[in-house]
Amino acid sequence: QVQLVESGGGFVQAGGSLRLSCVASTRTFNIYAMGWFRQAPGKERECVAAISRSGGNIYYQDSVKGRFTISRDNAKSTVYLQMNSVKLEDTAIYYCALRLVGIHDGFHYTQEAYGSWGQGTQVTVSS
Repeated sequence: QVQLVESGGGFVQAGGSLRLSCVASTRTFNIYAMGWFRQAPGKERECVAAISRSGGNIYYQDSVKGRFTISRDNAKSTVYLQMNSVKLEDTAIYYCALRLVGIHDGFHYTQEAYGSWGQGTQVTVSS
């Protein structure tokens, strides 16, 4: 099973920026669609952004559109989440997730679509 390791979380002031990274333990990263999810205390886990295997199809949750950018580097088996203009409500544990898609080049934004998850990285936004 592919392992995922997130990094880049931490403390950031409101209005600041943070970049999360997620490295997958596979050399065939380009057959997987990827997603970033987050879970705040007392809330359901939700999809923040998702990206297709090629990077050509991307989904963003409305609350992060224009502030967050998802991208991937298939040569490095890595997916990124650039978080700009962060808000207090962005505080959560952020998880990356992976789904085997083969040649299908679509994105997926439901938890059930993903089979592998990282351990999560905490992002805390302060005022």
